Amino acid sequence: MFTNNKLSKAVRLAVAFGAASTAAFTGAVFAQEAEEAKNVERIEVTGSRLQRTDIEGALPVTVISREELSVSGDISVSDYLRDTNFNSFGSYQSTSGSSFGGASTVSLRGLGQGRTLILIDGRRAPTSPLTGSGQDLNSIPMAAVERIEVLSDGASAVYGSDAIGGVINIITRKDFEGAEFTYGVGRPTQAGGDTEEMSFVIGTATDKSRMLFGASMNNRDVIFTRDRDYWYQSPGLSTYSNNFGVKQPTGHATSLGNGNRLKHPTNGAAVPGLCTNGDDSDLFYTTGSTADNTTCQYNHSATSAQLTALKNTSLFGRSSYQINDDWSLYFNGDMTKVKSFGRFAALPSSPWVGGAISLLPGTPNHPGTAPEDGGLNPFYDSYYASFADQELSLYHRFAALGPRDNTVENTTLSFSGGFEGTIGEVTVDMGARYVEGRALNLGQNYVVGGLAQAPITSGRYNIYDPFAGNASALGMTATTNRDMFSVVKEFYANASFDVFDLPAGTVAAAVGAEYREERFQDKYDLLSAAGQVAGSSGASSAGARDLTSLFGEMLFPVLETLDVEIAGRFDKYSDYGSDFSPKIAARWKPIDDLLVRASYGEGFRAPTLKDLTSEPAFGAAFTNDPATCIALTGALCTSSVQITTYSMGNVNLQSEQSKQYSLGIVWNTTEWLNMSVDYYNIEIDGAISTTGLATVVDCLRGTESVCPPGLTQFPNGTPIPNQSLGLGAMFEGNNVNGAITGAQLGSVNLGVVNTSGFDFTAQTKFDLGWGRLNNNFSVSYVEEYSANDGPNAVGEDGRPELRASLTNGLAVGDFDVNWNINLIDSMDDVNGTVPYHIPSWVTHNIQVTYNTPWDAKLSFGMNNLTDKDPADAALFSTSYNSELYSPWGRVPYVRYTQRF
Repeated sequence: MFTNNKLSKAVRLAVAFGAASTAAFTGAVFAQEAEEAKNVERIEVTGSRLQRTDIEGALPVTVISREELSVSGDISVSDYLRDTNFNSFGSYQSTSGSSFGGASTVSLRGLGQGRTLILIDGRRAPTSPLTGSGQDLNSIPMAAVERIEVLSDGASAVYGSDAIGGVINIITRKDFEGAEFTYGVGRPTQAGGDTEEMSFVIGTATDKSRMLFGASMNNRDVIFTRDRDYWYQSPGLSTYSNNFGVKQPTGHATSLGNGNRLKHPTNGAAVPGLCTNGDDSDLFYTTGSTADNTTCQYNHSATSAQLTALKNTSLFGRSSYQINDDWSLYFNGDMTKVKSFGRFAALPSSPWVGGAISLLPGTPNHPGTAPEDGGLNPFYDSYYASFADQELSLYHRFAALGPRDNTVENTTLSFSGGFEGTIGEVTVDMGARYVEGRALNLGQNYVVGGLAQAPITSGRYNIYDPFAGNASALGMTATTNRDMFSVVKEFYANASFDVFDLPAGTVAAAVGAEYREERFQDKYDLLSAAGQVAGSSGASSAGARDLTSLFGEMLFPVLETLDVEIAGRFDKYSDYGSDFSPKIAARWKPIDDLLVRASYGEGFRAPTLKDLTSEPAFGAAFTNDPATCIALTGALCTSSVQITTYSMGNVNLQSEQSKQYSLGIVWNTTEWLNMSVDYYNIEIDGAISTTGLATVVDCLRGTESVCPPGLTQFPNGTPIPNQSLGLGAMFEGNNVNGAITGAQLGSVNLGVVNTSGFDFTAQTKFDLGWGRLNNNFSVSYVEEYSANDGPNAVGEDGRPELRASLTNGLAVGDFDVNWNINLIDSMDDVNGTVPYHIPSWVTHNIQVTYNTPWDAKLSFGMNNLTDKDPADAALFSTSYNSELYSPWGRVPYVRYTQRF
C-alpha cells in the first residue's frame, strides 16, 4: 500500500519523535528508545540525501506542520515564512512602486533572498523571472503544502549554489484519500487588504497506485496609502508638483532648492492657478508663508498604493504507480498564475531620464509671456515679466494623465517524473524536471520624455490648468512592458546504500549527479530600455547556461554515541567556472536525553544570469569629484555634476564563497519539557554587490583599499558602452587624477560579510486531564552583522537584534484554541542628522476551531488582535519598513474546511 511511501514515513517518524509539533521547535525531541528507531524505515531529511532512521541529525531542522500553517491564519506561504524568526531582518513582499511587484521572498539570517535556497520536494525551485535571483514564494500555493522543513545551516555541499543562509524545503501533499474543500475570508478592520481563499483537494489510493489533484485560489486586495491613518496623517510631500525653477549654468538641477527657484511675492516658486489653496487634502497645495519658502507640493499619498493586490490561482497533481515490488513510477505537475496590481503616483517631470522640461522664452507656458502675446499665465505681473528672457525649469506632476498603474501576471508551469526503486541493496531515484516561469509587466500612464516637451512648448498642455483639456490625447504617454521568463530543464539520479560495517554500526553513503540547463530573460520595451520613458527604465538581460554537478555523502558511526558525516559537491557552470563545496558534521549523544551537534562547511553563490548579462543602461551618474567639477564648471562643485555612465552586467563576475560553522545542544529534559540552543557563524568572501562611480574612480586612483577585481582604466575617448571592456572609467588626458569623462558600472565581487548568532527553543507539553496544552517558545538572536570589517550593524534600523515567538495551543474536547505572540526587537538609527529610536513590535494572533461531528473544521480567528501599526510608521508617515512589518492591521477571519 502507498501508506508506506517517503512522505508517510516522514510524518510517522516526526510524530514518533515529536519533531513536527511546532514551527518554533527545531526538532528538539529525538528517539525515546534505540529499539524504536530500528523498527522505523529509513527516510531522507532536509540537509542530507542519506537514508537514516533518526530525524534528529547533526544539523538543525525546523519542521512546520500543515496544522501550524492553518492555525496561523495566513493565506500564503510567503506571509507565514516572513514572520518566522529565521527571517532575521525581514524580506521583500510585493510592494507597489517596485519593479519586483508581484514577487515575495524570504531571507534567512538576513543574508538576502539570493542566499536562501528554496526547495520543492527536495528539488530546487526555479529562479524568479521577476527578480532574476532567488525564488518567488507567491508561486507556491498554501493548499498544496503538507509541511515545511527549514534547515538553518549552510548546505552547498548537498544542494549547490545559494544555500549559504539556509534551506527551506516545501513538501507538498501526496498521500490523501477522499476530498477536502476549504473556504475562508478575512476583513481587516482598517480599509483595504481584504482576503479570500478557496481550495479543493481530492485523492485516491490503491495497492498499486495513488493520485491527488487540487485547485486553489487566494486573493488579497490592494492597500492604498490613504487607507491607513499612519501613512496619511501627513500628506505625501513632493516639490515635483508644479514649480518654477531657474536653469543653472550646469543645466537643469534635479531638485528644487532655495538657490534655483522663482520667488514671487505671493506665489513663491509655485505655478499659480493649479496650486493656490494651501489645503493639504488636495492633490496640489502650497506650503510656506514667504516668497523665499512658498512652494507647490504634490500629495502623492492621495493616489498611490503601498502594497499590491495579489491573486494566486493554482492547479496541482501528484501520482505514482507501483510497477513491481522493487520499482515505482511517479509524476508531478503544477500550474500557478499570480496576478498583481500596483499603483504609483502620477509621473513627475523632473528629473527626467531623458532631460528636464524647459520653459523657453516667448512660449505660452513661460510665466513671463504676456497674455496678449499668447501667454497662459493667468497671474501674469511685473515679477514674472522680469524673467521673460530667461529659460526656466519646470518641476511638474502629470496628474492630469492619471496615476501610473502596473499589472503583473506571472505564470509558473512545473512537470517532473521519474523512477524510484532498488537495485539489490541500493535505493535509486532518477528522473527529469521541466519548470517554466513567465511574467509580463504592463505599465500605464508613463510619459515619453522626448514627446512631452513639444505640447508644453506649444501650449497644448496648459501647466496652469492641465485638467481642463484631454491630456491623454496629446500623444506623450506610453504603455510600458517587461517580458520575463525563467526556464529550467533538469535530469537527476541519486543512489543511497550501505558501504560496510563498523563496530558501532553501518557506514551509509549517498551519491548523485545532476545536469541542469537554465535560460533567463528580462526584456524591457525599446523606449524604456533607451531611457526615453520617464519613471520607467531598466537594462534588459538574457542568457543561458548549463550546469553539471556530482555529489556524495557518507555517514560514519564512529562510536555508538558518535556519528560523523562528510559531504562534498562539485558544480561546473558553463559561463563562469566551477566550485567545490565540502562539509563535515558530527552528532554526539552521550546520554539518551542529550544530543550535541556541530558542523563546518564551505558554500558558494553563483552569479545570476541577470548579473552577468544585463545590457548597458544609461545612467548619467552624479559626482562631486573636484577635478571633474573644475573641468565642467571652472570651479569646485557647489552641487553635483553629471557625467556619462552606463550600468551593465559584469562578465568577469565570480561566485561568492562562504565558510560557516555551527554548534548546538538538544536536551530532552523531562517528558514535558524539551530545549535546544544552536550557534551559527557565517563569513562570505567576494560578496556580489553593485558598485558606484566613487568606488570605481577611487580604486583606479589607488585611494580606496577595499576594491573589486577586474576594474580597468579605459583610454580617454573610448566608445562606451562596450560590455566586453568590463567595468571601469576613463579620465581626461588619460590621467587617472584628471576629470572623469565616462564610466561603466555594475555588479562586482567586493568585500566580506560576517554574521553570527544563536537560536533557542523550548517546548512544553501538559496533559491537564480535561485537555492538552502545548507551549513553544523560540528566540533568534543576531550577535553580529558586518561588512568589510566595518562596525556591527545589529540593532540599527532594519536589523533587529532579536526576534521571538511564543505559540500556545489548548485542545479541549472538540475545540482547539491557539494564541501566538510574535516580537521584533527595538532598533536605533544614530547615523542620520536626527537620531531616532524604533520601539519593539509585538503582535497577537488568536484562533478558535470547532471540530464538528460531520468531519469539518470551523475556525474563527483574529490576527494582530491589538491592531498594532508598523513600529516605524510614526517616524516616516507615508513610509514604513515593509520587509519587517505587516501593514494589514487587525484582521478578523473565518475559515471552513469540510472533509468527504
